[in-house]
Amino acid sequence: MASVFSYNLATQDTTLYDIKVDRLQNTQSQETIMSSNKDWMQRDLNVLWHPCSQMKDHETLPLIPIKHGKGIYLEDFDGNRYIDAVSSWWVNIFGHANPRINDAIKQQIDTLEHVILGGFSHEAVIRLSERLVSVTPPGLSKCFYADNGSSAVEVALKMSFHYWLNKGKPKKQKFINLSNSYHGETLAALAVGDVALYKEIYEPLLMQPITVPSPDCYNREAGESWEDYSLRQFEKMETALQDHAHEVAAVIVEPLIQCAGNMRMYHPIYLTRLREACDKYGVHLIADEIAVGFGRTGTLFACEQANISPDFMCLSKGLSGGYLPISVVVTHDEVYDAFYDDYETMRAFLHSHSFTGNPIGCAAALATLDIFESDNVIENNKVLSKAMADACHRFVDHPHVSDVRQHGMVLAIEMIKDKKNKIEYDWKERRGLRVYEYALSQGALLRPLSNVTYFMPPYIIDEEQINKLADIAWTGINLATK
Repeated sequence: MASVFSYNLATQDTTLYDIKVDRLQNTQSQETIMSSNKDWMQRDLNVLWHPCSQMKDHETLPLIPIKHGKGIYLEDFDGNRYIDAVSSWWVNIFGHANPRINDAIKQQIDTLEHVILGGFSHEAVIRLSERLVSVTPPGLSKCFYADNGSSAVEVALKMSFHYWLNKGKPKKQKFINLSNSYHGETLAALAVGDVALYKEIYEPLLMQPITVPSPDCYNREAGESWEDYSLRQFEKMETALQDHAHEVAAVIVEPLIQCAGNMRMYHPIYLTRLREACDKYGVHLIADEIAVGFGRTGTLFACEQANISPDFMCLSKGLSGGYLPISVVVTHDEVYDAFYDDYETMRAFLHSHSFTGNPIGCAAALATLDIFESDNVIENNKVLSKAMADACHRFVDHPHVSDVRQHGMVLAIEMIKDKKNKIEYDWKERRGLRVYEYALSQGALLRPLSNVTYFMPPYIIDEEQINKLADIAWTGINLATK
């Protein structure tokens, strides 16, 4: 009976496999005549489930299949071009198909595509680690690699807890976070975030952080400066640290901008005070610079504006120029030394990812850092940042815009129903989506965050393109707020 069952199962599997192969071959044979957006969209919907999407939306909101990208532009299969104003989810910093990054990747592929990083190493990861230690804030000296932003946050959380355990303080198991914060979608990263849209459903699965009110300056009083409001909000963090330091391993923050939290922003003084307080109360500081690092806020890293060094800095997204998934946690010798011991003590940090320190990702990252070094990127971005501010100044007086805020190469415009009384539009009205749809019709990718339209473009954008984006956003917001 066993052999008959196995035979039947094998026959069934083969039949199913053949059916799938036939379907694939039929699909491939049609590719020469299937070259329109509509054709590729239908093939997509047959097999793909997209991230951060309600797939039913695509019954009325067409997917945009992209054929290729070049510089600031993405081009679809119908020949339409779109300015990538959001850097394809904040990752692409030097444009699509950047020739210098392309060349670095091609050379690396011909040398070494991947090797296990447990017990082995390679040139690209060593060189990248040396470069990162040299450009990150003072004192950061050791690099631990992962695959993506959420994974880096998981590493930092585990490493902080494990450090205190190795130091004989096992009760330090909790984390302090900020309201409206976001740190990724894996369970620990989700737990230390505070955006209900992503977190609320999964609450039963999550550890519980100590949540402190955000220094988000959108909520400041009339006439109150960003600095004064951020200092006032820090008093709540100081109280939380004073009350809970004995059980807290680390505070985790997104320096200067809470990106997924509607691009809300705050003053660097908050970070300065936070570093001082973490030192005072014996708590680690985790800086999640995954979205804000590599020039986004006007300096290479946001922490520089507060003149601080965190205990753990999480980096990803722009690290590879937006080419490949790679992330890193950069920490200091004191943390590293707490794990350095004989194997039998079981103090090692036994966390790993299959593609840790992937050579091709490292090569892309090295090319990205080369561009920063050779092209005077940070200074050039100051010119572009001012151009963004000038182009969007008109929104300040718009009757349905409550706030125009900016840190460096990130500018956000928030729509509101009643500006005087700060009454927001109902999120179910999806006003930001209306701006997005209009922008697509005008050749721009302006994916919204609720009622917030924002610019977070690659650094190769020019002033003419910035002005075009501002014009598109202006008309789109006027249409969305009628």
